[in-house]
Amino acid sequence: MQEERHIYGQNEDEVWQQLAQDLNQNPDLLQYQAIIHQQNKEITLDIDIDLGGGFEGGFATTIFSAPFRNPDGFRFALHEESFFDDLGKFFGMQDVEIGYPEFDERIIVKTTDESRVRTILTDDTTRSTLAGLKDFTFEIVLPDDGDTEGSDSRLELIIEEGITDPVRLRQLYHIFFGTLNLIDPFSL
Repeated sequence: MQEERHIYGQNEDEVWQQLAQDLNQNPDLLQYQAIIHQQNKEITLDIDIDLGGGFEGGFATTIFSAPFRNPDGFRFALHEESFFDDLGKFFGMQDVEIGYPEFDERIIVKTTDESRVRTILTDDTTRSTLAGLKDFTFEIVLPDDGDTEGSDSRLELIIEEGITDPVRLRQLYHIFFGTLNLIDPFSL
């Protein structure tokens, strides 16, 4: 297992210069974990690629995660629409439509505040990037005890793919950091 890196930067360019250097030094990367300190935020990037072997099929994930203050218990969850979602809609499960047909057809959105989630998804790049992902969840996870006053709520983007391309990772980081700023501009 590779050691956890700490990356510090005042802006995305400073952070990404260091992260891209790490990734380019090891193009056949199977595991990578970094804690990114930008402004007053602390974001964990975790890439895990298991090639499997023998009878095992292997797996891959890329995860961005960050704690934030969430006093009102705001939640949202996005994922790619599947057959089971179509079945759920048939049985009355609700999906929030945000007003962009191409996105609404492809992504399931659940939230406690439709207005806030629409604000997060007004950016064309955010919508198109998320709509282009397969096997992902982008959500706010509340603490197990339900106490949202602390910084135990987490924003998580989990992608069932090992993404090591610095350009693609930066685009995902940009969306993640922007969303984190919108839901809690003062994190930590």
